[in-house]
Amino acid sequence: MRRDCAVHPASNPLVAGSNPAGRAPLTWVPIYAGAMPEVVQSPEALFLLGELTAMEGRADPYPRYARLREISPIVRAQDGALAVTGYADCARVVRDERFAHMPPDNLLAFVGFPDWRDHPALLHLFTSMITLNPPDHTRLRRLVGSAFTARRVQGLRPAIEQMVDGLLDQLSGEVDFVDSFAFPLPVNVIGELLGVPVQDRGQFQSLVGDWAQVLEVISPEVVSRADPAAATIRDYLAGLVEERRRRPADDLISALVQAQAADDRLTDEEVLSNAAFLFAAGFETTTNLLSNGLAALLAHPDQLKLLADRPEIAGAAVEELLRFDSPVQISSRVVTERVEIAGITVEEGERVLAYLGAGNRDPERFADPDRLQLDRPDNSPLSFGGGLHYCLGAPLARLEAQIALPALVRRFPALAAAGPGQRRNSLTLKGFSSLPICTG
Repeated sequence: MRRDCAVHPASNPLVAGSNPAGRAPLTWVPIYAGAMPEVVQSPEALFLLGELTAMEGRADPYPRYARLREISPIVRAQDGALAVTGYADCARVVRDERFAHMPPDNLLAFVGFPDWRDHPALLHLFTSMITLNPPDHTRLRRLVGSAFTARRVQGLRPAIEQMVDGLLDQLSGEVDFVDSFAFPLPVNVIGELLGVPVQDRGQFQSLVGDWAQVLEVISPEVVSRADPAAATIRDYLAGLVEERRRRPADDLISALVQAQAADDRLTDEEVLSNAAFLFAAGFETTTNLLSNGLAALLAHPDQLKLLADRPEIAGAAVEELLRFDSPVQISSRVVTERVEIAGITVEEGERVLAYLGAGNRDPERFADPDRLQLDRPDNSPLSFGGGLHYCLGAPLARLEAQIALPALVRRFPALAAAGPGQRRNSLTLKGFSSLPICTG
């Protein structure tokens, strides 16, 4: 397969569950060949799905999600993938084990990288937990989860509070919230958790940004930028792992090294791939949660005031901010055995795309879903996925936001936007590259 095809968000089998238009469906079992007249494939649905691959659609996908839901709970894209937008259906896709990840050998050979193991950006992503299925996923999740414990996360609370106060002390006048707060807080928190020295943490913003592009587009151009970034991250962490083997500390890298010593099925590459992914995911998603959350609060002054006046609702507030504008919008799977979804029998080999951001705005699950309500009851957003692949770092991301956002709005009562924010050109990971604010 030639390497001149770029796989984009609405056509990326990893993040979106479908292939470039005009190519045969990518499957790892024979795909169902029969007609499925119950599934809608209308010109309007295709147009809306196409808009979600453009900057305008990515910046504000929610009206498009709503219209897709009105057309049908399940639609077929031009390339054959099935897309679902309802809460119950999206939840089914991410929680039901009959929906699995595409094996990387199949996926990456299709997009022109049969030698994907020779590319650090692809190797470290596709050998980490996020892309694996049982039994490898189960084994790695158990071993890494034994180190990434709730006690370890909660133990970071004093350090997070101190970091938040320190960053707030540096905010004055007009600043870029992303550069000044939303990035440095989570990169320092995950650095603290893993054991990355303070002086080494700043270099990782651009490195992770380059590497994370393969979550959106897998093309020669993107991989050529992502490979050196991933290799630099891997080499740095390899040195840190060796250091912790010699001199253990109270950090996650040391815990992973100890887990490997207790279970030799955890290889050196698996330690490094999962440490690298935890480091990248540990601030990529949280940066987006913080920036999306603040943008939503600034657009809803009554809710910003509510959080400032009642910091005790921080837990509920963060759940609502996750629901209202999710930092992760898309999850994709391939069907491993016949299953019913949205009232349709879906056959083995079909590719299914769950629009999590759409599910979070489903009026059948949430009353008045386009309204931001920080004290919304019975809130359960899909932003961190579910089932086997539920985000391991979700408790840490929540804790950071629960501490940071109330502290921010209390410290700066006159907090306001200082101009339009710049959205990332991305849908799978939705956030801001720049968010100008004025502290008052």
